[in-house]
Amino acid sequence: MHIQGNGISIHYQIDGPENAPTVVLSHSLAANLEMWDAQMSTLLPDFRVLRYDTRGHGQTEAPTGSYTLELLARDLFSLMDGLGIDAAHFVGLSMGGMIGQAAVLENASRFHSISLCDTSSRLPPEALPIWEERIATAQSEGMAAMVESTIERWFSRAFQERCTTVVDPIRAMIRSTPLDGYCGCSRAIMGLNLTEQIASITLPALLMVGRDDPGTPVAAHETIQQQITDSELVVIPDALHFSNIEQREIFNTKLLEFLKRHT
Repeated sequence: MHIQGNGISIHYQIDGPENAPTVVLSHSLAANLEMWDAQMSTLLPDFRVLRYDTRGHGQTEAPTGSYTLELLARDLFSLMDGLGIDAAHFVGLSMGGMIGQAAVLENASRFHSISLCDTSSRLPPEALPIWEERIATAQSEGMAAMVESTIERWFSRAFQERCTTVVDPIRAMIRSTPLDGYCGCSRAIMGLNLTEQIASITLPALLMVGRDDPGTPVAAHETIQQQITDSELVVIPDALHFSNIEQREIFNTKLLEFLKRHT
């Protein structure tokens, strides 16, 4: 389904009982709403689940130019407004978690809780050249050139070898990401600098991270935990960046426990 919001056509999917509390799921860079397939059977009995493709991803429009996290947060609010959702639980992974922080800082009254997974509150200056290189590679060689290096950061080698039927569709997801969307959202990530501001967040917060996540490590979540008073940290063993897929049972159990506690 599509809805017009914040000047673009936003693709979304909503499932679950109409009278249940709403959970919004926000995906990572170079993914789409299907990234959350592994969570659906756990959440649907108790929650109405809204998944959407971020600007420039999946079937949502991909305008040219740089995006900002604030712009991506406004996209989310436009979607919620269009669907008549006053407030929801928010769950975001990687870029999704960054969007969630920006959204809560903009208007915390729209959320019951926030779950920030395999994410960060700040991009260190020394990481900027890495992101410039990724953008340059994507622009010169296309998204196909981004697939294997991204998979190496997202999943352990053992999981890649053991679960090819899971990982291969993720490869296709990366490859099919619109170039303008990848570059625009990469620019948004490069502007991430929210560590000081998130100290004002008073919502209950769940922080989850794969123990071996190389891009948004445990230390980044410890920093967030120090800033957000009502937060709890779960470190998931034997997982890299996509902990929701590599260790879906642990991820789902902890997420469901948290959401039920705060509903």
